[in-house]
Amino acid sequence: MHTLNLGILAHVDAGKTSLTERLLHTAGVIDELGSVDDGSTRTDSLALERQRGITIKSAVVSFAVDDTTVNLIDTPGHPDFIAEVERVLNVLDGAVLVVSAVEGVQAQTRVLMRTLRRLRIPTLIFVNKVDRGGAHDTAVLRGIAGKLTPAVLAMGRVVDPGAPGARCVPYTGADTGFTDRLAELLADHDDTLLAAYVEDAASLPYDRLREELAAQTGRALVHPVYFGSAITGAGVDALVAGVRELLPASRGDAAGPVSGTVFKVERGPGGERTAYVRMFSGTVRLRDRLAFGRDTPRAEGKVTGISVFDQGLAVRGAEVGAGRIAKLQGLTGIRIGDPVGVPDTDTDADTGAGTGTAGPDRWFAPPTLESVVVPCPPAGRGELLAAIARLAEQDPLIDLRQDDIREEVSVSLYGEVQKEVVRATLADEFGIGVTFRETTTICLERPDGSGAALEVIAQGGNPFLATVGLRVDPAPAGSGISFRLEVELGSMPFSLMRAVEETVEETLGQGIHGWQVTDCVVTMTRSGYWPRQSHSHAAFDKSMSSTAGDFRDLTPLVLMDALKRAGTTVHEPVHRFRLELPADLLGPVLPVLARLRAVPGTPAPHGALCVVEGEIPAAEVHGLQQRLPSLTRGEGVLESGFAHYRPVAGTPPHRPRTDRDPLHRKEYLLRTVRGVSAGAQPR
Repeated sequence: MHTLNLGILAHVDAGKTSLTERLLHTAGVIDELGSVDDGSTRTDSLALERQRGITIKSAVVSFAVDDTTVNLIDTPGHPDFIAEVERVLNVLDGAVLVVSAVEGVQAQTRVLMRTLRRLRIPTLIFVNKVDRGGAHDTAVLRGIAGKLTPAVLAMGRVVDPGAPGARCVPYTGADTGFTDRLAELLADHDDTLLAAYVEDAASLPYDRLREELAAQTGRALVHPVYFGSAITGAGVDALVAGVRELLPASRGDAAGPVSGTVFKVERGPGGERTAYVRMFSGTVRLRDRLAFGRDTPRAEGKVTGISVFDQGLAVRGAEVGAGRIAKLQGLTGIRIGDPVGVPDTDTDADTGAGTGTAGPDRWFAPPTLESVVVPCPPAGRGELLAAIARLAEQDPLIDLRQDDIREEVSVSLYGEVQKEVVRATLADEFGIGVTFRETTTICLERPDGSGAALEVIAQGGNPFLATVGLRVDPAPAGSGISFRLEVELGSMPFSLMRAVEETVEETLGQGIHGWQVTDCVVTMTRSGYWPRQSHSHAAFDKSMSSTAGDFRDLTPLVLMDALKRAGTTVHEPVHRFRLELPADLLGPVLPVLARLRAVPGTPAPHGALCVVEGEIPAAEVHGLQQRLPSLTRGEGVLESGFAHYRPVAGTPPHRPRTDRDPLHRKEYLLRTVRGVSAGAQPR
């Protein structure tokens, strides 16, 4: 049997989960279709998903198509849960992008398709809901070609679109119009085929065109489009045949070294972690000892349980090989994004997120909002911290932030829906009631120029047995944080060097204005330490010998001094927006956009409608969404998505610090070294 790991992606409410149910039903895995509205679908298993009728967590089910086992991963469609989609992308062999035949291409559809094409994931497009009133097959196809990619080809036609009895008829080799369009599309990417097409298009065998269609689809050069209805089943058989014929099965050597990646983590009833792992190479067996994680040295654990997916269920097994997805138990402390076995350089490279922090591959923008979480009595702060830490295991981008000074806990968010889901999850799963303070925007800081600082052992009131010199230089936008050495690697023990590097990354989490500092190069320009020593005939004396703690305590002072000399500018997140509204209301809307600090482009008339595109600060998007119905008689349609960060105009916003505040030397030393003031002498 071959294996195909298939993702189902879409804008919210396009019918993604309903299509998953239909595919399982078509394959004979389930006897009765579940309903999103009734909360009875196979993949929306969380109580909260059933209540709200939306997918919150990715879910894996499987079915067989001829000699291929399809592991189907249903992903959330709401943009507040894009992090779930991001984690799934790293494990896919192919994808089906679902588009509504009524609403057409929507904001999230564009975001998803851009990412799928950038990652070169083979993708079929399924236009769903052709049986709904207002369905337009040809108009949607034009929208797909114009807004997503021109390299698309309809694989069939719709009879009676918009009617409950709408049917989908696949094209065949006897349809000359279809074969001509197919040959023309494929010839754009194949010179040999182009030459044959120019010489005599009619002489190209249909079998050859189908083989080339599979090859080019597998290389993500073209994207076949299928029409149908997940509710009635129309067109689904053709889609299943397309999945089997056109999407490539998993590859990997089951006899090779073990290599995989974790894309989801769950907790069992006893609190034990279960890791969802995509295997790229090798075979994992029960009781195998596996290395995992990104830390040095890497963690290791014994596999105590393996479950593989078969006919819609997770079934206990003795082993899992390359290309498969499995649930592994026994790997204590395993996290989302961890490589398992030998790290795969193609799938597990640290590319860094939008803010420049290291981590698993990031394809979407990081969260741009945050809010303080306030526990309701009788729950305490300790209980809340433990519960949110558990949530962060399943969604690392929640980014728990603890302020010990103000005794506050804050989390990063994508939007208001995610906030409500966090609130409900804390109540349902942990019995903790919470409220949220006002949502604020997460900014970042970038250096304005270069700055350097130096602290030397036993000089200038340095109480630490460490010499550290650092220089901060600006780097291109999006490059993240780099740490470099201008001292010899062997000039002091590696553990001390590592302490400086780790502390640099941690300290840059809060810059001059309290925001994450990114897009910079930090260079260590000088180092020095006192070797391990002791008094005569005595044991090791810490007061005479440098330790990693000395370097961890001194580095924030040096780094922030250098950063102050370089200066930083606070940048705020900005969204692209597309606003469609009645043309006669453009005049009243433009001043509102100006008050929200939006920068609109030239309005484009479309009959009685008008389209305005431009940029707007992320902090103002929610306000625009709330005001839009009253501004546009309920006819306005707003699409928005993260674009970039831009410098804040006027007084930069300040974020309260949660550390010992190395910007103020005296207070920092008082908090760091008991009994040491800013003027104290070195030890």
